[in-house]
Amino acid sequence: MSKQFVIIGLGRTGTFLTKRLYDLGHNVLAIDINPEKVQDIAPFVSQAAVADCTRKKLLHEFPLAKSDSIVICIGSMENSLLTVLNLKEMNLNNLIVKAADSSHSAILEKMGIKNIFQPEHDMAIELAEKLDKIGKPNMLDYMPLMEGYSIMEWQCPEKLIGKKLMEANLINKYGVQVIAITDAKTKQLNAIPKAQYEFKDGDVLFLFGPNDALDKM
Repeated sequence: MSKQFVIIGLGRTGTFLTKRLYDLGHNVLAIDINPEKVQDIAPFVSQAAVADCTRKKLLHEFPLAKSDSIVICIGSMENSLLTVLNLKEMNLNNLIVKAADSSHSAILEKMGIKNIFQPEHDMAIELAEKLDKIGKPNMLDYMPLMEGYSIMEWQCPEKLIGKKLMEANLINKYGVQVIAITDAKTKQLNAIPKAQYEFKDGDVLFLFGPNDALDKM
């Protein structure tokens, strides 16, 4: 189903995001203060406009209230904060904001912004987790969830094959919970598996637990 997005700021992040959302079939309004950037992005979006979003009067010209999300990708911290302030004063709370650094992020949090991202920081964390998986043959994927906890996709190790879930006792031995299993035989996802489930070669386990416990698996 097509959604409505507004991207404010057409630096590298805003440009890549705009093009990808449009490619996925969504309606995208791209806004930037630089006419050349707006002209360059115009063929790849539903609508492109030149505007200084630090001026609240100009923001009223756009159908922002109808959007599913407004993503602010402005590089300048001052201009980013002014734009966010303007949008909040218009009672628009569906904001996702790019932060230049931790200070920018902290101010945004004080302003009540819940969806904040730092592209370089986030990419570095994701890359670090992928690099950390190298040499851990049973780990297939690792998804951060809440702070300090994650879900890990784990290839069933040889030592568990033939054992029942209750016998493995992973919750008491390692402090992690098996929340689902992809059965190697049926290829079906077994959500919340029963204690009598017997592990087979090729099973994929989905483990939930604290990061330090998952790292030891």
